[in-house]
Amino acid sequence: MNNLLFRSLCLLCLLSASFCRAQKVDKLILAQLLKDNKLIIHPNQDVTVLTNDARQGVSVTGVVWIKGVNFSTGSIDVDLRGKDVFQQSFLGIAFHGVNDITYDAIYFRPFNFQSPDTLRKKHTVQYISEPDYPWDRLRKEHPLVYESTVIPMPLAAGWFHAHIVVEKDEIVVYVNHSKVPSLKVKKLNNRNDGMIGLWNDALKGDFANLEIREDR
Repeated sequence: MNNLLFRSLCLLCLLSASFCRAQKVDKLILAQLLKDNKLIIHPNQDVTVLTNDARQGVSVTGVVWIKGVNFSTGSIDVDLRGKDVFQQSFLGIAFHGVNDITYDAIYFRPFNFQSPDTLRKKHTVQYISEPDYPWDRLRKEHPLVYESTVIPMPLAAGWFHAHIVVEKDEIVVYVNHSKVPSLKVKKLNNRNDGMIGLWNDALKGDFANLEIREDR
């Protein structure tokens, strides 16, 4: 092996090792977190373990924060399942949370996944930054910038996978392991870290296989 090739291989190994050390990975079993009282649940919220499902997930209403997890930049992976009920199923992930009022979120509208209406399909994945930039303000002031079409389009009432990449100034969303992003937006605030939570509105939503990779 010549010296140039040897040095190149050594450099590649060092870079690979550095990358591996640069991320902290947490694979969270949501059903176990619920059992261990590691989810922040308010009295008016309903959180239950999914039965007859091997994913060991939970079904929730509202925003359910995870105790002891602070997230800055990296990626969030999760399996989600909503309901095919018009305007009654919204679910996703909240991050950089300060409290129930101040946070960012990526969420989905499953009832639009299989809609024959072309415009509704463009409203399937959404970024918001509460409280200053809710969905209605973003849609009015920046139409089809902070919401987009999911690629590929899942079944409306089936499980789908979301991979959310959170960088310092940008957020990118991939669905069902596609290499094509469904949404790519600029972050709308200066918060650098905060809580992570399961985000849901209206009818209960299902969550499983949450994995958090945080840059170090």
